[in-house]
Amino acid sequence: MTILRSLLFNILFYVTLVVLFLAGLVLLPVSHATAVKAMQGLCRVLLWEQRVVAGTSMEVRGLENVPKGPLLVAGKHQSLWETFALLTLFDDPAMVLKKELTLIPVFGWYIRKLRMIAVERSAGSTALRSLVARAREEAATGRQIIIMPEGTRRAPDDPPDYKPGAAALYGALDVPCVPFGLNAGLFWPRRKFLRHPGVIVVEFLPPIPPGLPRREFQSRLEAAIETTTQALVAEGRQRWRPPEPTKT
Repeated sequence: MTILRSLLFNILFYVTLVVLFLAGLVLLPVSHATAVKAMQGLCRVLLWEQRVVAGTSMEVRGLENVPKGPLLVAGKHQSLWETFALLTLFDDPAMVLKKELTLIPVFGWYIRKLRMIAVERSAGSTALRSLVARAREEAATGRQIIIMPEGTRRAPDDPPDYKPGAAALYGALDVPCVPFGLNAGLFWPRRKFLRHPGVIVVEFLPPIPPGLPRREFQSRLEAAIETTTQALVAEGRQRWRPPEPTKT
């Protein structure tokens, strides 16, 4: 049953993306605010499909810890799931993503329309300076900057591997940083076909105030993300018993 539901969901997921992206071409000339609402509507459709077809729902904890206005949001990256699910939880999110995605026909147009923050990861220090400059522009308009500090998807049991991007943004933006943990990798494993039924939990933690020394911020951020993620992964395994991930 899981194989069949996974097959149906994957087909439906990508067909929905293609159909709505093509239908949404008429929205490219509209205002940024309208484009964001349309993007969030698409993400909610995908979450509904995941819940109904794959049997995987979403639970959000700690929204009371998310202040209004400009904000840095940093957390775990385990799957494709959080790259669209998180966008439904903020007023005007600007996600940090790899520049290669902007080169995809149609999809790349939407990324630019939504003013997401594209980073060329191979550019080293130049990429970091570009990241900071773009994030400053977007935060100045009141947007929420979302970054996955490890830079790439990692399985639930992989050791942490934090990059300097989140700390650089924290030092430059002078806004609170809200850490988050999740257990999405249990139910939507990276580079895998299967989608497992259960509840993906994402939990937002109390904000780290601006102005801390970089080393102290980095320590607090990593501790918050890792401790919460480990607890959510353990809870997910106990409640739903998804298969243990295989090493790749």
